[in-house]
Amino acid sequence: PVYISISCNLAGIPHPTFSREPVPFSLSPKSSNQMGLEAAVEAAAEFLNKAVKPVLVAGPKLRVAKASEAFTELADKSAYPYAVMPSAKGLVPENHQHFVGTFWGAVSTSFCAEIVESADAYLFAGPIFNDYSSVGYSLLLKKEKSIIVEPNRVVIGNGVAFGCILMKDFLSALAKRIKRNNTAYENYHRILVPEGVPVESEPREPLRVNVLFQHIQNMLSSKTAVIA
Repeated sequence: PVYISISCNLAGIPHPTFSREPVPFSLSPKSSNQMGLEAAVEAAAEFLNKAVKPVLVAGPKLRVAKASEAFTELADKSAYPYAVMPSAKGLVPENHQHFVGTFWGAVSTSFCAEIVESADAYLFAGPIFNDYSSVGYSLLLKKEKSIIVEPNRVVIGNGVAFGCILMKDFLSALAKRIKRNNTAYENYHRILVPEGVPVESEPREPLRVNVLFQHIQNMLSSKTAVIA
């Protein structure tokens, strides 16, 4: 392998062997195609508004699309329950009232997979489906029930696709057109069994793992990062 290093004070110097000026250091910002954006939002709103128990799922591409705030806005306006994929942890608030956990197939947070996979419509924002995130491609999802939002593309159902659309623009615009529907969240709340509280230890009793985890959990806050 060869490593070539060019000093920063030389990179922009013109040279007679170059046929044109060097590429500028600042690139023009990307923007959504307005006609495509309006068409995509209209189609997605119609798709979701006729669903009985729709849900949202946040994926890792929210980071590169800078669409975390837009996703949270959509969750607020729609009242849909939302989950995160395992590689999207930390990109959306997990203390939100409609957050239902990590969607990871058979190893999802308790009752999360049941709500997502039983939904009649699900919007995935920036997902990555591979053998790891899908637990060996075992997710019980149907393409015709899905809206897949990529950083610059939206695919609805079995293949109606809209290009040149930024994810954050699409989610923000969709939040203004969506109807509130908390049916799926009510179903989740109905089947949810809260985590139990460990029994208080007796004096000089050996420390139990569940008691240790409770103390650790009480030390964590929204500003804490856990590395395991």
